[in-house]
Amino acid sequence: MTTATYHYHDDLRARIAANLAGFTPKRREADGLRRAAVAVTVVEGEAGDGQAAFVLTRRVARLSSHAGQWALPGGRLDGGETIEGAALRELDEEVGLRLEPDAVLGVLDDYPTRSGYLITPVVVWGGLDARLAANPSEVASIHIIPLAELDRPDSPDFYRIEESERWVIRLFIGDDDVHAPTAALVHQFHEVAVHGRHTRVHELDQPVWAWR
Repeated sequence: MTTATYHYHDDLRARIAANLAGFTPKRREADGLRRAAVAVTVVEGEAGDGQAAFVLTRRVARLSSHAGQWALPGGRLDGGETIEGAALRELDEEVGLRLEPDAVLGVLDDYPTRSGYLITPVVVWGGLDARLAANPSEVASIHIIPLAELDRPDSPDFYRIEESERWVIRLFIGDDDVHAPTAALVHQFHEVAVHGRHTRVHELDQPVWAWR
């Protein structure tokens, strides 16, 4: 069971911003990886009780890569685009939430994926009355996940696979489980931005089916 509560209020925004300002993210050379950005977007929960949540999506099944998987809104950088600019653009394109640059609260570590990307998570404040609409070409469904769900005592789960010497991470959210890379990015957001713990996740691996 989850017991923590996080009120969607300016105090939480200030707390997250301060935690990120006190954190030095690890930047990496791309080394042949394609640079990408994702938006970890804090919004008001759906229950109407003023609790804070974040935006998670399920990718459509017909995509050529990572079809049907849980994901944060995001994608590859366009030429000359900043990490923050890419995250905000993808947030608008995938879930219809258009935000100004001052919505960005900070960034987390670069995370290299087995499928060839170097992902930078950008933490974003969604503002009041955020209205989301899935882009049907990319997003099958949008899910508003309470921040308190990330405090579950049974999550995250770290396990081993034969194909790697590194720990693999997954999160239990609702009745489902979310695997890396998304699980790693969300876990670091929870640790660093929400709780101020300087946890690193770049060495955590992904399940084999996510390597492609």
